[in-house]
Amino acid sequence: MIKLIDPFARPISYLRVSVTDRCDFRCTYCMAEHMQFLPKKDLLTLEELDRLCSTFIRLGVEKLRITGGEPLVRRDIMTFFKTIARHLDTGALKELTLTTNGSQLARFAGELAAIGIRRVNVSLDTLDAAKFQAITRWGRLPQVLEGIEAARKSGLRVKINTVALKGFNEEELFPLLDWCASEDHDLTFIEVMPMGEMGEEMRLDQYWPLKDLRARLAERFTLTDLAERSGGPARYVRIEETGQKVGFITPLTHNFCESCNRVRVTCTGELFMCLGQEDNADLRAPLRASPEDTLLEQAIRAAISRKPKGHDFDYSRQSVKGQMSRHMSHTGG
Repeated sequence: MIKLIDPFARPISYLRVSVTDRCDFRCTYCMAEHMQFLPKKDLLTLEELDRLCSTFIRLGVEKLRITGGEPLVRRDIMTFFKTIARHLDTGALKELTLTTNGSQLARFAGELAAIGIRRVNVSLDTLDAAKFQAITRWGRLPQVLEGIEAARKSGLRVKINTVALKGFNEEELFPLLDWCASEDHDLTFIEVMPMGEMGEEMRLDQYWPLKDLRARLAERFTLTDLAERSGGPARYVRIEETGQKVGFITPLTHNFCESCNRVRVTCTGELFMCLGQEDNADLRAPLRASPEDTLLEQAIRAAISRKPKGHDFDYSRQSVKGQMSRHMSHTGG
């Protein structure tokens, strides 16, 4: 079987799949408060998701990340996790993981660990309960912290993903760092991305470039760049004084396209070869056109042949260049 290689000789070994556009939060930088969610008939069924992911794994994908929306709010999602985990047992899949807001982790952490998931990413932008409710609109911080603790007790490695938001969590930089150190969680900061019709002024107001955040860290600590890559876009440093590993995902100030080994599939079966480009391929149609995987595989290969060299997100000149019309909850975090 010929593996997936894009036009720039990059092997495609990492697939991120959104299983739902629905979420039990309404984070201000991710979606509108009164979202119009997709009709359920448009979403891939759990069986279709399994077939699609299995095809990618057969074509060389070794890391599979499940996202949303919030993946754990999808009905019967554990059925999907338990069936797709068979590829861990065969060794074809090296890692199965998920990104979550943590709200449902107290319920599912034990089951996730039992099927072979070793780590989860939890989105958490503040440790202040009032601010947490403000940024998530519907979320409750104690519920998320309970979920994170359940994950830790189940043996799952937790990485905290924090979106850097100017004027919102700037003053929490060091408290977040201290909390992650005390709980033995990894921490990655992410620049806010121009996804969805959220209003250009709001995007610019929220934007806190990570070079500024890193400079603030360097005033207090000694930072050593690490060559380590986790398979995703983060670049890591070690804080010498504490031994902590901190990641930076910088799609705007320093994009990470040259080594991109990732593609994304939405909950409706659209394959996006680049998060920052609108070009996509419909995989739902070939999935539903035939019980055989030939058409699906052909559609995947044709799409990978169009994978671009990089994206063009840019906040310079006080405008949001490269803004995507789709919401992040649709594409998947």
